[in-house]
Amino acid sequence: MGRTRARDAEHPMARLDHGGIATVVPSEFTSGFELIVDGTPQSHVDLADPTHLHFEYIVRMGAVIDQLPGGPLTAVHLGAGAMTIPRYVEATRPGSRQQVIELEAPLAALVREHLPLPKGASIRMRIGDARAGVGKLPGALTGACDLVVSDVYSGAQTPAHLTSAEFYRELSSLLGPAGVLLVNVADGPGLAFARRQVATIAHVLPEVALLADTQVLKGRRFGNLVIAASAAPLPTDWLPRMLAAGPHPAKIAQGAEVRAFAQDARIVTDADAVASPKPDASIFLR
Repeated sequence: MGRTRARDAEHPMARLDHGGIATVVPSEFTSGFELIVDGTPQSHVDLADPTHLHFEYIVRMGAVIDQLPGGPLTAVHLGAGAMTIPRYVEATRPGSRQQVIELEAPLAALVREHLPLPKGASIRMRIGDARAGVGKLPGALTGACDLVVSDVYSGAQTPAHLTSAEFYRELSSLLGPAGVLLVNVADGPGLAFARRQVATIAHVLPEVALLADTQVLKGRRFGNLVIAASAAPLPTDWLPRMLAAGPHPAKIAQGAEVRAFAQDARIVTDADAVASPKPDASIFLR
């Protein structure tokens, strides 16, 4: 998520099923384009260089993906946006097999037309609710995925039904023995939502790491936290030094620090799940 801006009728746009507007605009800050949904930047894509990730939390996801064993990946992505991460995986791991689930058919059509995917890329787009879509994936993906990414937003919030232990169990069933789940969580001061998400994911997958800007991780400002989780030890040996170096300096919390972060936080269930907190519009100014 980036900066709020006014919609420009000269740019390609689509009316979404929920009534909002999606627009593709040239980036004001770098090369490439941004996908704007109801005034909130959702994705940045550089067609000339898909390895240019731009948004800070996406850079951190890319850093974790780079740690995975070499070669093509089998991946499932929930929440397509402009498909920044699938493009990154295709560019850095040619031959990868990827499935993407996106709720909004008009958004998917807009992206396909104006931000086309690389020719020959094995990226299958499925339209529908993320959780329902997981249950409709080919059975061959069960226990076979190297990577599952959950980055689903309705406006600026993650829907409640995509935050529970039951949901994360469904995602974990897709992972191979060393497969990694990446979840984008947005939260603000106090980090009550993020702490419950970490506790919930750790209840399902024993190995958990947390990547974020230091001020966000301390609960001093609203921002994105990336949760990485796996049934096997996470491949993070040289990740802390790389994250500290930039281009967007960040911290990785692991082990006892993660346990302390989630201490006393209640596990989220379908019965008590809530959407992520809605940020103030000023958070997107940059």
